[in-house]
Amino acid sequence: MSSIQLCYIHFSASFSGVSAFPAPNICYNHTSGRKCRSGRKDLLAASSSKVFGESLAFPEQCVNRTCANAGARMVLAKDDLKLSASKIKGVLRGKLNKVVLAYSGGLDTSVIVPWLRENYDCEVVCFTADVGQGVGELQGLEAKAKASGASQLVVKDLKEEFVEDYIFPCVRAGAVYERKYLLGTSMARPVIAKAMVDVAREIGADAVSHGCTGKGNDQVRFELTFFALNPRLTVVAPWREWDIRGREDAIEYAKEHNVPVPVTKKSLYSRDRNLWHISHEGDILEDPANEPREDMYAMTVDPTKAPDQPEYVEIGIENGIPVSINGKEMSAATLLTELNEIGGRHGIGRVDMVENRLVGMKSRGVYETPGGTIITFAVRELESLTLDRETMQLKDTLAIKYAELVYAGRWFDPLRKSLDAFMEKVTETSTGSVRVTLFKGTVNVASRKSPFSLYRQDISSFEEGSGIYNQADAAGFIRLYGLPIRVRAMQGL
Repeated sequence: MSSIQLCYIHFSASFSGVSAFPAPNICYNHTSGRKCRSGRKDLLAASSSKVFGESLAFPEQCVNRTCANAGARMVLAKDDLKLSASKIKGVLRGKLNKVVLAYSGGLDTSVIVPWLRENYDCEVVCFTADVGQGVGELQGLEAKAKASGASQLVVKDLKEEFVEDYIFPCVRAGAVYERKYLLGTSMARPVIAKAMVDVAREIGADAVSHGCTGKGNDQVRFELTFFALNPRLTVVAPWREWDIRGREDAIEYAKEHNVPVPVTKKSLYSRDRNLWHISHEGDILEDPANEPREDMYAMTVDPTKAPDQPEYVEIGIENGIPVSINGKEMSAATLLTELNEIGGRHGIGRVDMVENRLVGMKSRGVYETPGGTIITFAVRELESLTLDRETMQLKDTLAIKYAELVYAGRWFDPLRKSLDAFMEKVTETSTGSVRVTLFKGTVNVASRKSPFSLYRQDISSFEEGSGIYNQADAAGFIRLYGLPIRVRAMQGL
């Protein structure tokens, strides 16, 4: 067949980016305007993050290769279609009006701005959330966004909301993913995505976009929040669509489009920083056998070079939430900022781990969480006074599930909200203060105090005097408690 044909394809995007299903599609001859002889309705596969149920037209050799045999049907895989707008001049992936892009000014989001305009013929509004990544990260951002082709940059200060409504509930829950990870990035994504939905509503945008790769967890965290708060928004995820296959390709693309980016091929760390932590991935860290270089760390000093004298810090806690440092009450964000500075100078909070990503692969990351490590430690120590055994064990068990939900981006899931209600209830008496010592990368407890403490010195003391505990009672307790063990032994089992 020598003529070029225009195939109208009705498709729906799926989570994987590929969806195949019977649809009322008819192949027309673009030259004559007539139907192909088969007049068929083909089973097609297409991929796009455009919108559910949009019809797009792509000039391509007729996908209906069964014109001579009307009885045959076929499914074309994503790679076979090759309907890349970047390769077909003048053809768009779709048409959008206005897109809110999660923008950091880094490599990925910088190249997305011109790509969105070229492929979706849309206005791009960049959005940056101030979640404590540092003043330097925000400087010059507006000029950079506009230089990349954005119409404007919207910046919102989310630091207090981030700490009060996202970080501290996780602290209260004792949420830690796979024994080590204090969920720094996981907690930040829903607060950013929520703000993006708000901005989209305010400016009348019909789509949102992010720079997350198709291999990571963040794409899920952003999009589940979009789904939960405004399922009508179209989501564009360029890393799942374009021909760029890695960071080096993105750097070349940026150079070709005169997009200013701070990354070179010699420094390929992928970092995410907020008020809770900073994460490091990529470069030499991709091999778990490589030790991190000391010059990589940004929030903490080398523990071996930390002060030679320990520092004492008292954390005041109310209902499982930290409220003061050394008796001085302060806002949530200010408290965390202060503890980051204190912990950082003592080398507190470095974690190097291999974790299981939500998408199925393992990844290696290095995290610095100085203030968060101190807070988490202090809250646990206070709970040793205020929680009974059964409550503590159940809380610890549910904390694992809580962490998994947060890690997986299910912040607005009813299950997480229900677990949070439980955590809030059981920590009603977790009020008091914990004094810790910080010394060369370690945190240790010096003292714990609580008006609701379940610890009774007169009961626990080796000296008699409480009149509550009679040691003779222990004999009967042991006989009953050990009865199953005795019976099993008597049966020879």
